[in-house]
Amino acid sequence: MVTFRALGPFEALSDGETLDLGGQRQQAVLARLLVAGGRAVPVSMLIDELWPGEPPAQALSTIQGYVSRLRRALEPNRAPREEAGVLVSAPPGYALRADVENVDSWHFEHLVKSDHEGPAVTLQRMETALALWRGPALAGFQELAWAQTEATRLDELRLLAVERRADAALRLGRTGPMIPDLEAHASAHPLREEAWRLLALALYRAGRQGDALGALRRAREALRDELGLDLGPTLQRLEQDILVQAEHLDAPGPAADALPGGPSKGPSAASVPDRAAGAASGVAALRVLVADDQALVRTGLKVILDSEPGLDLVGEAENGEQAIALVQSVRPDVVLMDIQMPRLDGLAAARRILAAEAPPKVIMMTTFGTDENLYAALRAGVSGFVLKTSAPEQLIAAVRAAVAGDALLDPAVTTHLIAAFAGRRDPAAPEGLSDSDLDLIKLVARGFTNRQIAMTLAVPEQEVADEVTALLRGLGLVDRAQLVVLAYERGLVSPGSPGA
Repeated sequence: MVTFRALGPFEALSDGETLDLGGQRQQAVLARLLVAGGRAVPVSMLIDELWPGEPPAQALSTIQGYVSRLRRALEPNRAPREEAGVLVSAPPGYALRADVENVDSWHFEHLVKSDHEGPAVTLQRMETALALWRGPALAGFQELAWAQTEATRLDELRLLAVERRADAALRLGRTGPMIPDLEAHASAHPLREEAWRLLALALYRAGRQGDALGALRRAREALRDELGLDLGPTLQRLEQDILVQAEHLDAPGPAADALPGGPSKGPSAASVPDRAAGAASGVAALRVLVADDQALVRTGLKVILDSEPGLDLVGEAENGEQAIALVQSVRPDVVLMDIQMPRLDGLAAARRILAAEAPPKVIMMTTFGTDENLYAALRAGVSGFVLKTSAPEQLIAAVRAAVAGDALLDPAVTTHLIAAFAGRRDPAAPEGLSDSDLDLIKLVARGFTNRQIAMTLAVPEQEVADEVTALLRGLGLVDRAQLVVLAYERGLVSPGSPGA
């Protein structure tokens, strides 16, 4: 039985012995088929991807020679006329046939994405998954674009596995041993907010409240220095909870280890059942459509959505026209829309989508782009912005917040826009609003979620949600984002206001 290793130097083994796979380009044929995950790869694609730019005149016969020699190496005892069982012909190309457990990258991905029955099982599987790594994925093929893309995808899953392992350990009350690993992880990846959340929580549970707040300060500095952003809502809430020593931050009791399916202590990718479990419980997965003209961005978003329980990617569009057509055909709950795309840009597409009856939520993706367009998108009623450089958990939070009607607007974007465009119209509070209505508008404009507003005003969260809905209806607004714009344009809140 042949096993394949791609999580490090590429190699194939049989009965524990490393097989001779020939030169690097010949090995690249096998590696490319492995990356395809068992699907057929056309010969024309193999030629284009193995010789980017200018393939040799005899590329087809060269590929055929590589395949013949690889088959002999992989199945030395196969009879001359017997069909290959590992590297098989799959017109118009070839495919790799192997069990998931016999390909380390396939096995790793299966473990990370599989249904886990609680923190104890999650911890065990993440340990098993991470132990499969021997170095950078597909080492030796870094100069090939397809290998770079796959290595990036696998490394993103590896970081997710590290964080899921830590989250499971914390839910089991195993705090102390995780602190050094989390410290190294957060330092190596300072833009991953989940890494800082786990580190701060571990430090707090270890009785190091000051160090926990210090970790969040370091996170804030890193985000501001690199991206010009403040902490995301999750870390801001954690900081406030640590300051008031909120009870829900305390370590779980002994029952957490004995009950693998016990309740979670906080939101994270590792603490939620996967899609299969969600479907079994009758909770429908959120349907997400991605629209971006860059294939690499779409691939990255697909990885994030595939790894998050309760989210289904139902379509991909390369431009605004495709996005509109797909919205009509697949009826997603949320559209992640790049603001600048060819043929029809994201802003125009968002306007048309939101003008339809019972439209999905639209979240704009941006790298800041053109301020005028972003501001116009806010006025059109999009349910928020996310930066393409945001951590995966920020994007996931934006999707869930949008569907819940509690739109997450990236403070770095909205504050930047409001500072540039606020006050263009006559500042005046809309007529017919009570003082309590104005207070609610101001809290929404400052980025407070319904839950935070409920805590601030000491009222039920559902009451806040109902009042926000009534305000939108009374003012003739489509979504929460337009309420934010109205507040700044009418002078109810200024860009320098506390909490803005």
